[in-house]
Amino acid sequence: MSLDVVDLRGFYASPLGEVARRLVGRMVRARWDDYSGLRVLGIGYATPYLVDFQEQAQRALAFMPAAQGVVHWPLSGRSAAALVETTMMPLADASVDRILAIHALETGEHPRDLLEEIWRILAPGGRVIVVVPSRSGLWARLDTTPFGHGHPYSRAQLQHLLQETLFLPVFWGEALYVPPFARSFLLRSAPAFERVAGRFSLPGAGVHVVEATKQLYRPTGLRRAVRRAFPRLEPALGTVGAGAGCASPCKLAKIDP
Repeated sequence: MSLDVVDLRGFYASPLGEVARRLVGRMVRARWDDYSGLRVLGIGYATPYLVDFQEQAQRALAFMPAAQGVVHWPLSGRSAAALVETTMMPLADASVDRILAIHALETGEHPRDLLEEIWRILAPGGRVIVVVPSRSGLWARLDTTPFGHGHPYSRAQLQHLLQETLFLPVFWGEALYVPPFARSFLLRSAPAFERVAGRFSLPGAGVHVVEATKQLYRPTGLRRAVRRAFPRLEPALGTVGAGAGCASPCKLAKIDP
């Protein structure tokens, strides 16, 4: 079930949403510290995180699922946001250098097809960061935030899905250890939660943050997930005419005038 864009925008305008943006965004920026001149794409609802890449990126785009809805972004200037079918995005092969997928994989009906489409448009040497709710975290158990909707993942499930779609994880991280409650003392102590839990690799994080690259060749013994093609269709009906229904070419009787 897709989230509504109005609810997503409202969450990130709240104090709890701002904390989530800062904590997850800090991890994304740490992985993409050099993005000058690159083409950056956000899939799902990534605009709160794309603002960090607007100035130096060659171009920054935001693609939002058709079932979710779209909002104008950025707030000033020409819009760089579009409403798309995320399994058939209007981009050429290998045309994007960095992709951030957030609020996308867990709510889509066909997550494998989405990753296959990301593989198609990602340039060789490009990177994708996938942010999904953690099955063991508290954020996935409460539907008061966007991270409590859709299908949460364990690390093993996410790793299997990435491998099936020919992605090689190069970084595994977790974020949102702070409980998802809009209480002032929790919001103030959120950075401390992240530092302590991250240092000791404690369980219970709200989201997985995974960076991966595309594999150009299929590893031995790994079945590649491919999109099923429609079979070639044969005509259901024969030619309609004078010879229709004859086992052999029919001879027409000559009619004398």
